[in-house]
Amino acid sequence: MSEKALLDELENQFEGFYSWLWNQYDKESGGFYYAKSSRHTGGFPPDIESTSQAINIMVRNEFFSKLPQEMIKSITRFYQAKQDPESGYFYDENPLMKQDEVMVHRALSYATGALRRLGSQPLYPLPVEAKAAPAYTKSPESYLEKWKSIDLSNSWRGCDLIATSCVYISLMEKNSRQKFLREAEAYLASIQNQKTGFWGEGSLYEQLSGTFKLHTFYSRHQIEMPNKELIYQTVLETLRHEEAFDMCYSRNPLDLLHYIRLPISKEERLEIVEITVNNIRQFKRDDGGFSRERHASPPAPNVAQVKPGHDYPNMPPAVNLGRGLVEGDMNASTQATLIRMRCRELLGEDPTVPVKGAAQFFGEGTI
Repeated sequence: MSEKALLDELENQFEGFYSWLWNQYDKESGGFYYAKSSRHTGGFPPDIESTSQAINIMVRNEFFSKLPQEMIKSITRFYQAKQDPESGYFYDENPLMKQDEVMVHRALSYATGALRRLGSQPLYPLPVEAKAAPAYTKSPESYLEKWKSIDLSNSWRGCDLIATSCVYISLMEKNSRQKFLREAEAYLASIQNQKTGFWGEGSLYEQLSGTFKLHTFYSRHQIEMPNKELIYQTVLETLRHEEAFDMCYSRNPLDLLHYIRLPISKEERLEIVEITVNNIRQFKRDDGGFSRERHASPPAPNVAQVKPGHDYPNMPPAVNLGRGLVEGDMNASTQATLIRMRCRELLGEDPTVPVKGAAQFFGEGTI
């Protein structure tokens, strides 16, 4: 397929996208719903992750800075109302969320980042300052023991536990942080697969997705990820030969390739984009959004890393955000916008050009 045909097909996937996004916003709370079924079914209020993912979509399409002040204030109140005054953590209404440390860590990172973008800040001290962070954050040695205890039989889930736990390192004073980073860097290098460049076990896409999770640690702290050439070759092998039945399996390879920044031939760039466009077409929904999984939107994305028929020790309870219908969800839709940017970049196009229709975002009448 030619570059122009690929670009046209990529852009066509976003028909109706902004209308879908608009209709996820809840003016009363200031948050965004996970899916249409969340809005129209009791018990699924707007949540931290979905709201943060909606913000990412708006930032990537250059209209976050144009939000009306009233909407900025409303979203700010949404986040601030989620913070626990004693611990400094941010929690959704569903009490099961507290049992998933990945969700807790991600919410802390999402909420603090969103508040910075909104020109605001948390109302209360964050967990490290509030002395509410886990005991393993007390020393580099205890942090390392925590990491060593994490099961990597499903690399995606295990590496997510490792990567999201790094939120505490980011909250530390600079001098303390460096001691933790040295230990973390040495440990990760010691357990990397020297044949593939990936970390952990499971299917190739699970290993790739785990490696993608770890890239957030390396990139945030400006540490060079080892064995980049090996990683590139294994990413190509995965794209060519494995089935991408989860939207993350389209986003994670592209973000990983974007991070490692190796030269890619024109032929391979076109191949990567064509595989990706063919894959994401299967997740596009009639409502204008994208589903996280091929058959439907998973009701609980917090446990969707471990697929039916597979096990992972001590998985937390499912935190349902929607009904699991054949519909767009915020988790997949925010990934779609990033996939689009990465594909445009591989095609030599400006990745910052907004999805067509961005100018009409405020004309949908939701606010």
